[in-house]
Amino acid sequence: MTNEGTSTRDQILHMLKVKGSLSVSDMAVELGITEMAVRRHLNTLERDNLIKSSLVRQAMGRPTNVYSLSQEADELFPRNYSHLTLDFLQDLKDMDGIGKVEMLFRRRENRLEENYRTHMQGDLEERVAKLAELQNDKGYMVEWEKDEQGQGYRIQEFNCPISQVAREFNQACNCELSLFRRVLNANVEQTSCMAKGGEKCVFEIKEGR
Repeated sequence: MTNEGTSTRDQILHMLKVKGSLSVSDMAVELGITEMAVRRHLNTLERDNLIKSSLVRQAMGRPTNVYSLSQEADELFPRNYSHLTLDFLQDLKDMDGIGKVEMLFRRRENRLEENYRTHMQGDLEERVAKLAELQNDKGYMVEWEKDEQGQGYRIQEFNCPISQVAREFNQACNCELSLFRRVLNANVEQTSCMAKGGEKCVFEIKEGR
């Protein structure tokens, strides 16, 4: 994939975001490239589920395809969910007290446990591997390994998608630790936490509770 190709695809995505649905000829004129070149980029974007097409009838001539962004593509553009979430949590704390905030985090933990538990099978190593996979799917950039003594396991998270929330409300970290203990049915201790200044989140896991 060349930088030029990536750049053109980015321009197409940006154009569809700003202008809405466009035809191949519209995009070719806007970008100053051939319709064939536009179609090549559109094929890649369709393959990646970033755009969708629909047939539009015209007053004269044959119907033509127009292209627009898919729901997946919408997620590529900047979001500010964390500030909105923080505002809501702070308002809830001010109105109803920290207990109500803790209840919300606990409800989230219970919901995740119900979902994760359906995937937990086998011995502790298999459960640790599955937990790492599930967390990876949520964007935590997880690695897991056996510890140096071979008596337990270590999960390391290099990214925290809710870090801004966790820095203000440590209940998020407490619930994650509790979640890991419950779904692994094991002894889990957190030895490093990004929300508290660590470079990564580290969980040490051993058999038993």
